[in-house]
Amino acid sequence: MIQAIEEQDQRVRILGVEITDVSVERAVDILERMIQDDCDGARSVYFVNAHTLNLAKADAAYCDTLNSADYVFGDGTGVRWGARLQGVRLRDNLVGTDLTPALFTMTAGRGYSYFMLGSDQATIESAARYAQANFGGWRQAGCHHGYLTSEELTDQAIDQINDAGPDVLLVGMGNPLQERWIAQHKARIRVPVVMGIGGLFDYWADNVSRAPLWLRKAGHEWLWRLYQQPRDKAHRYLIGNPLYLYHILCEQLESRRQEGKLV
Repeated sequence: MIQAIEEQDQRVRILGVEITDVSVERAVDILERMIQDDCDGARSVYFVNAHTLNLAKADAAYCDTLNSADYVFGDGTGVRWGARLQGVRLRDNLVGTDLTPALFTMTAGRGYSYFMLGSDQATIESAARYAQANFGGWRQAGCHHGYLTSEELTDQAIDQINDAGPDVLLVGMGNPLQERWIAQHKARIRVPVVMGIGGLFDYWADNVSRAPLWLRKAGHEWLWRLYQQPRDKAHRYLIGNPLYLYHILCEQLESRRQEGKLV
């Protein structure tokens, strides 16, 4: 079933990573179909932004990890710029912090469940309380912190997830750690859909706040994050964003050169 779904969706490759270009509604439909699909093993969903693509450009193994996912969705202005250079206008900004609540809201009351893995103990417990209070249409199957510093802790967490039997596993460890963790352990996880959702739990736990809606719609939420966490985010945005622009411009020039449009 999933292969037939993929054939009708447009994809765009940016810095070696293949991104599926769909609307929010279509993305939710894809996720629900994966939940319902009778398939052995977990399917993975990742979200990439300029920072993630910079990491993929610098690390071929991480790029391969991203491309091993069943779906990669584009998050942020940088991804849109990269697509526009190829003549593609992306349908929506598919950031995990928005798509996850959209999934929970648009499919509420259908008997689905989720498990939350990531962050420290206090954050994950606070985020779990937020999710229970705001997404009652889904059942919370459990939660576990993301500091899996030993093989024993990893085994215990995976056993807890499998015993809980959720439909969706939300993994919030930041990238590249979360995607590498998912790819490494996906074969052992008995959950239909595993999503790498970055800093979502920090938002739900109120450790950081979302940007005003108008700034998010403009595609510049990174400015708000830089304002809130200047020390943590300065290098990522003030150095990383220009580097990303350089990478995508070089990629486009190379593509045109190969097509014979540049001499």
